[in-house]
Amino acid sequence: MTYCVAVRVDQGLVMLSDTRTNAGMDNIARFRKSFTYHVEGERAITLLCSGNLSITQGVKTMLSRAIREAESDPEVETILNCDTMHRAAQLVGDAMRTMQGRYRESIAMDGSAASASIMIAGQRKGGKPRLYLIYSAGNFIEATEDTPFFQIGEHKYGKPILDRIIQRETSLEDATKAVLVSMDSTLRSNLSVGMPLDLTVIETDMFDFRVRTRIEADNEEFAMISQGWSAALRKGFEDLPNVLD
Repeated sequence: MTYCVAVRVDQGLVMLSDTRTNAGMDNIARFRKSFTYHVEGERAITLLCSGNLSITQGVKTMLSRAIREAESDPEVETILNCDTMHRAAQLVGDAMRTMQGRYRESIAMDGSAASASIMIAGQRKGGKPRLYLIYSAGNFIEATEDTPFFQIGEHKYGKPILDRIIQRETSLEDATKAVLVSMDSTLRSNLSVGMPLDLTVIETDMFDFRVRTRIEADNEEFAMISQGWSAALRKGFEDLPNVLD
């Protein structure tokens, strides 16, 4: 299992993912689920992946192969040269559909699930920051003012803080804190989600990564956020009125 969360606010985009992959109680491994792409001064993009690892790795390989081919053949369309972020989401969806068509039946015959989800977030010069969620069938939806964040994987534990905090006018700093608290809540409640974490922040009209870092288990700032949130919850609980005499 995994947990990935992405937020779109007026000031930019925040993306966070864990690295644990669980294929059974005795088969736990670490795999990166967040991937970044950048054209200096022109666009910055992040992909976050959840679900069947062979499917999502295949999608990423197809996207990377196209980028390499475009270096010698400018006619090859890629997520780094397409006209819009919407078209980038279509290219990811096309790759997802190809991988599902190629392997879904054989994966199912083996008794495994082929379902996968990918979020693509980014901004290109001349466009606004965009966030899309691509499903297994290759279709996708875009984050809106009413729904400014997406989650994939083990999402239920980390959703309440996002529902309460994230709005389009939320600052980039507060949005980052919110996704870190969301991840911390998930880590505490589900063993199939685990450290380290990959955090990416794209500031509006920067066309680069304001933050692109890995958060290890001994990270002091993340520990302070975790401890501070726990203390705030305990204090808030203690302050609630009693309902029993």
